[in-house]
Amino acid sequence: MLAPALIYIAVLVALPFLLAVFLSLTNSSAGSLDFSFVGLQNFKNVVANPVFKRSLWNTFVFTFMSQLLVTVLGNILARALMKNFFGKSVARFLILMPWAAPISLATLGWLWIFDSTFSVINWVLKVVGWLGPGQWYHWLGDPTLAMAAIITIHVWRMLPFSTVILLAGLTSIPSEVHEAADIDGAGYLAKTFLVTIPMMLPILSVAVLFGVVFTFTDMTVVYLLTRGGPFNSTHVLASLAFQDGVLGGDVGRGASIAIFLLPVLVVFAIVMLRTSRRAEVV
Repeated sequence: MLAPALIYIAVLVALPFLLAVFLSLTNSSAGSLDFSFVGLQNFKNVVANPVFKRSLWNTFVFTFMSQLLVTVLGNILARALMKNFFGKSVARFLILMPWAAPISLATLGWLWIFDSTFSVINWVLKVVGWLGPGQWYHWLGDPTLAMAAIITIHVWRMLPFSTVILLAGLTSIPSEVHEAADIDGAGYLAKTFLVTIPMMLPILSVAVLFGVVFTFTDMTVVYLLTRGGPFNSTHVLASLAFQDGVLGGDVGRGASIAIFLLPVLVVFAIVMLRTSRRAEVV
């Protein structure tokens, strides 16, 4: 009965991964079947590349900032959705829309929002007096602003996923626990950090784990919004691997970039899963 699932994993996960490891140890290129083994030379070359170092740093910044904002905002939205208020069903629908919308079309919409000429953000800021004469934010032309734009879109995209998971965790906590905390005189912060978060830790760990994996391996927003620009300053490892391995034709180099963070993700997954299990035991 497990055979279909195992075959699926073997064909669509294990084989491509093993092929990527194999290609990372060769000098293979697109359009040619000739290759030779070069060992760890591809890894040495990419580590010495300044663009790779910037992409590695961007990957960590992109992941950390995105997950921090997604977790905090998702918790706020989940707590709000637990309350009864007028228009709650409409609010749920609107919150889930970013997760249901195709990310390619959504990013094109955000591309207009951050456009250097027609940016609705800039025009609003100009109307309210934030921007003076001659002042204008070039969102996708400045490395810092472009990175902020990428993080904003990814947070907007991942927020519904986090909200749904956290909402499920909050609703699973028995009301008697909160009532007992109120009787004991616990305040809002005490209930949050001593009751709610410890009881939600298994679900919270799963949400963070999936969010980190999705963010580390995502290149859609970066590629559609900035193509890694300006001047390769907003590349993450996934988009750099695509640029070098697919667009550039250096398959071995692209594969080595793609699997560079695999050990980090494995260690992070093990730590998060162990934390979740310990929380379940407690």
